[in-house]
Amino acid sequence: MKGPIVPMFEQLSETTLRLAAFAGIFFFMAAGEFALPRRTLVLGRGMRWLTNLAIVVLDSIVVRLLFPLATVGTALWAEAAGFGLFHSLALPGWLAGVLGFLILDFAIWGQHVASHKIPILWRVHRVHHSDRDIDVTTALRFHPIEIVLSMLFKMGIVAVLGIPAMAAFIFEVVLNGMAMFNHANLRLPLWLDSVLRLVVVTPDMHRVHHSVIHDETDSNYGFNLSVWDRMFSTYIPQPREGHDGMTIGLSEYQSEEPARIAWVLGFPFKPLTKRNRDQ
Repeated sequence: MKGPIVPMFEQLSETTLRLAAFAGIFFFMAAGEFALPRRTLVLGRGMRWLTNLAIVVLDSIVVRLLFPLATVGTALWAEAAGFGLFHSLALPGWLAGVLGFLILDFAIWGQHVASHKIPILWRVHRVHHSDRDIDVTTALRFHPIEIVLSMLFKMGIVAVLGIPAMAAFIFEVVLNGMAMFNHANLRLPLWLDSVLRLVVVTPDMHRVHHSVIHDETDSNYGFNLSVWDRMFSTYIPQPREGHDGMTIGLSEYQSEEPARIAWVLGFPFKPLTKRNRDQ
């Protein structure tokens, strides 16, 4: 896990590899949504897709300007400097990689929980939840402020632990790919969903998290591995009103406004509304 990342990036940049993976997974999921949609979209694609895709472009620009190293660059720096817990313990590369991947996955789960429980973080995270439909582009709908905070969080973990660069790279690709998968408006056979969700978060499992019902919103926080929600009793198997009958988004913003880019960018600065736990 120590050596392959450097020659690989000498031939093909991390950005190119991640972009290729992103594009391939995005178009595969989008095609699946067209062929096997799970729900009829309320607002459709049109303006929603333009807004959600514009946000990810803006996020990418902000990250590149503020964090030229990002997580993989941070890992390479830590490796060169011998910095971090794993380097101090002289763990084998494969073990440091596996542990690093699992710790990062758990950390993102914990960050997601905090984004719902801490009001100032919920202000920003609710941009993601304000989408009135859930599909592959919802996975990209995160306010630039949240992306900056998340990047700082991940870079800190990678540096403190000394996670190998290859593990950091694989985690980023898997996280992005799985987010697009479990946000996809994709109808999977029930038997396949029940098998997959034993290990990973499926579209039906994560859709519960986007319900307007508070208790359902405060469940199924995982983006990749499903074990954390089961372990910490935040798992709800199905939405109370069924996947076809459930309402997606925020109950107080059931209009066309969440599909507009100006509204989305300004949303964190709007007053918080009281969330009814019995909703």
